[in-house]
Amino acid sequence: MRRESPNSTVIRHKSYEELEVRELKDYSTEFDPNLRFEDFSKDILVGLLELYSKLLITLDGLWYLSVKERAGNEEAMTCDKWVWERALRYMTQDIAKLIKVPGKDVVDFMKVLQARPMHFVIEEKMEVINRNDVVLTVTHCPTLEALEREGEGREETHCELACSIMRRKHTELFNPDMEVRCLKLPPRESREEICCQWEYKLG
Repeated sequence: MRRESPNSTVIRHKSYEELEVRELKDYSTEFDPNLRFEDFSKDILVGLLELYSKLLITLDGLWYLSVKERAGNEEAMTCDKWVWERALRYMTQDIAKLIKVPGKDVVDFMKVLQARPMHFVIEEKMEVINRNDVVLTVTHCPTLEALEREGEGREETHCELACSIMRRKHTELFNPDMEVRCLKLPPRESREEICCQWEYKLG
């Protein structure tokens, strides 16, 4: 039987054999070689999810810069598109299956976008016109801010070459009949402006 601690909540479910579910509020307790994700509290799990999402974005940026320094920006962009075109196939299908999104309209696609790792790092607003027409506005994007700090002007081409292509690819993978139209792209005059804006339509 697992040892209880002051930092954990034990929820008991009565059945033919007693089951024990822990909700660790932190891991300052003794080391548990049999630790599972479900042993943590909701707050810890959400925090881990947000951290993993940030790490994914950081890793994406670091390997891109690594290729850029060794082979140039054009080759880095080619590799970036190759990677994300393949990653999006798994991301789209697996997320939709996990969160049980059976439909294929625009609102269903927004549900999938809300559950992807980047949504926990990038701040987005979704304005639903109807189930087949949604305007998505990105108000905070770490990648864009990093490009602006870099000062090489890459945001003028990176977002068009990378984000535009990937958003269209992502949309096509979810529903080939769905279209995404870019309403606004960088560069921007100040950080008070939105990062970018897109309209998703079907039919």
